[in-house]
Amino acid sequence: MQLPAGKASTGLAYVAAVVLVNVGFSRHPELDWFWSLLVGGVLALRDVAQRRWGHRVLLLMLVGAALSFRLGAPAVALASATAFLISETVDWLVYTATHRPFATRIWWSVLCSAPVDTAVFLAMAGLLNGQLFAIGVGSKVLAGGLISLSLRTRSRS
Repeated sequence: MQLPAGKASTGLAYVAAVVLVNVGFSRHPELDWFWSLLVGGVLALRDVAQRRWGHRVLLLMLVGAALSFRLGAPAVALASATAFLISETVDWLVYTATHRPFATRIWWSVLCSAPVDTAVFLAMAGLLNGQLFAIGVGSKVLAGGLISLSLRTRSRS
């Protein structure tokens, strides 16, 4: 079975982004703010992937998590993959239940999933504190907001 080019590239980009963030944090945890910013983009990219893949996007999430565990530091990858699977499920539920324009759906799904992702990851990594939580959530929401705003602007022109 051959996938249409757009569908295949969206799925590949999503899985690659998940792996990049998880392995990146495993190898360079001092760049937490950067990885958090990228996660905001990945949360929005998941919505794009769901648009093309439907509910099968959940399978892409599992592939990304498995590759992350294999390629990253196991403890960090486990915390990251667990947080990602939980927050991506929240993201998926919000995106699926929100019958609004695409840019609005992205905004709401990132707003709901970013705190979950940050809290679960930091708790499992033994790093949960107010400052890291605020940085993590803030950078993810910033990235998701910029993507949502960009889509809104593009749809108006």
